[in-house]
Amino acid sequence: MIRILIVDDHAIVRRGLRELLSDEFPGAAFGEAPDARQALEQLRKKEWDVALLDIALPGKSGLDLLKELRAEWPRLPVLVLSAHPEDQFAVRALKAGAGGYMTKECAPEELAKAVRKILAGGRYVSSALAETLAMGVTKDLSCTPHETLSDREYEVMSRIASGRTVTEIGEELSLSPKTISTYRSRVLLKLRVKNSAAIVQYAIRNGLVI
Repeated sequence: MIRILIVDDHAIVRRGLRELLSDEFPGAAFGEAPDARQALEQLRKKEWDVALLDIALPGKSGLDLLKELRAEWPRLPVLVLSAHPEDQFAVRALKAGAGGYMTKECAPEELAKAVRKILAGGRYVSSALAETLAMGVTKDLSCTPHETLSDREYEVMSRIASGRTVTEIGEELSLSPKTISTYRSRVLLKLRVKNSAAIVQYAIRNGLVI
């Protein structure tokens, strides 16, 4: 019996994933967590065969949680499921130790394929991302200012670049506007730009938004 832990702050998404995977893995046992804290509680209570992890979690981000999982449960396969396009977070997730990355817009059959692949010890990326990586189109991020951003700073930067306000970002991440403003200030400093409009321009110029 496969044991699957689903970490996502939206109950409807968790339910949908359970239903999809129940069809593909009859008899599977499921656990759910809406945030990093409850995910860690679940992981410490029992063993899991695979974890499905969203990036945009309230409080501690999914990428920060992923790094903790790799440190404490290095053999646990983790599939990152995100609403963010691959070109924004996939490379970061894979570098942080994810067994795979896929967007929530993927076909249902791809989800089961990805879970089976990482359970077998492989790594899953979409054919489009694999082609991009193989062709060397992905930039050497170590040479770019946005690579110096922490995962949370990168997440805030991406949301600013998508046109969200500080208040909107705070609501989405369950953080105070003051905290988001602090992250914004760090982003401005590290990207060496002066305002949110410049963040948008930087993101577009570097292909960080659609």
